[in-house]
Amino acid sequence: QAQLVESGGGLVPAGGSLRLSCVASGSPFTLRLTDWYRQAPGKQREWVAGISSGGSTIYARSVEGRFSISRDNANNTIYLQMNSLKVEDTAVYYCHQPPANWGQGTQVTVSS
Repeated sequence: QAQLVESGGGLVPAGGSLRLSCVASGSPFTLRLTDWYRQAPGKQREWVAGISSGGSTIYARSVEGRFSISRDNANNTIYLQMNSLKVEDTAVYYCHQPPANWGQGTQVTVSS
């Protein structure tokens, strides 16, 4: 399995934007189905978005219309563009390839 490394998290005001990246450090992975998950303190880990090997995308209801998942195969990178951020988007965000390949997470904090 590829080693997945997320980056791009940070502190942003409500209404702002961030773009998260997930890069494979060991082998190509962007042709495989890849998901973004997030987990806030005290809450269950939540599936956020996914992109299939064929390029189809799907989103959780809580983020649809605001977030966009995409990929750059040449750079072995999956992106999560997050717009119109809300305080409730605050979480550690993880990229994932089924069944059990996870990145280390990147913290996103949205301030009110």
